Amino acid sequence: MTLSMLRSVVRRTSTSGASGLTRRQFSSEAAPERKVAILGAAGGIGQPLSLLMKLNPLVSTLSLYDIAGTPGVAADVSHINTRSQVAGFAGEDQLGQALEGSDVVIIPAGVPRKPGMTRDDLFNINAGIVKSLCTAIAKYCPNALVNMISNPVNSTVPIAAEVFKKAGTYDEKRLFGVTTLDVVRAKTFYAGKAKVNVSDVIVPVVGGHAGITILPLLSQATPKANLSDEEIVALTKRTQDGGTEVVEAKAGKGSATLSMAYAGAIFADACLKGLNGVPDVVECSFVQSNVTELPFFASKVRLGKNGVEEVLGLGPLSDYEKKGLEALLPELKSSIEKGIKFANSN
Repeated sequence: MTLSMLRSVVRRTSTSGASGLTRRQFSSEAAPERKVAILGAAGGIGQPLSLLMKLNPLVSTLSLYDIAGTPGVAADVSHINTRSQVAGFAGEDQLGQALEGSDVVIIPAGVPRKPGMTRDDLFNINAGIVKSLCTAIAKYCPNALVNMISNPVNSTVPIAAEVFKKAGTYDEKRLFGVTTLDVVRAKTFYAGKAKVNVSDVIVPVVGGHAGITILPLLSQATPKANLSDEEIVALTKRTQDGGTEVVEAKAGKGSATLSMAYAGAIFADACLKGLNGVPDVVECSFVQSNVTELPFFASKVRLGKNGVEEVLGLGPLSDYEKKGLEALLPELKSSIEKGIKFANSN
């Protein structure tokens, strides 16, 4: 794959397709200065994500942070002949320097899932990491858009919100749970079953980012396909179990790091486009929401200069999707409350 092809990948969006721009329309020379920080940049997701963000012409400064190993990753990535200047930071004493002046902060930090583990099994470790990192974000770059990848997203986003509230810096428009991988999977699986060009496919995915809380709205998928009820159930379940599929295929040697890095790069690119004033940038994301009775929910979100410009409604649902929505709400509610409780008791 050529460099231009890779760059074009990170310019696409996952759900709308309306915000893709050619280089002539929005070149790197015309783009404003934007600093992106990646927290957990030396990890399994962080390294390929660092590569993809280095290829993004909208990034002028790429700040890579981890507990250890980041100087090597930064040196490696910095040799790539693209616009952004790269700096690597390691250890807690350098976290503030890594964050200062950031427009977008992406957080893939934490431990990955292994066979037999659920996202809840990750909670006790990753919750503390997220709380610590968000405390630093509130201090050093309180106005940054925060893209949360660390699992379980259904709980880590509420943790981040509580940390920012305590610091007096919370802006619900600037905190995102990255659920783009669910959209990427839904598009891929739908295209394979419907036998359509995957680059033309749009599939909204709502709810949360774990198991049954992931609800692909296949009734709204385009191009339309006459799928049977059995095929819709199978596609829904495969999308929900996509992470487990990869964990088991890697047989204890990793989780969905490469596809997650791709999805993270797609969402960060959309955030940058929104900040830069590109119109009609729409992605699915887990954000503070009034779409349901829950305080956080994933749905289509219009991005703009302040982060979330508009949280879009669910649209018409099939009977199967209505049942799925009803089934996911209690589990999602529990995960959200778990995050809030952790943030307020630790």
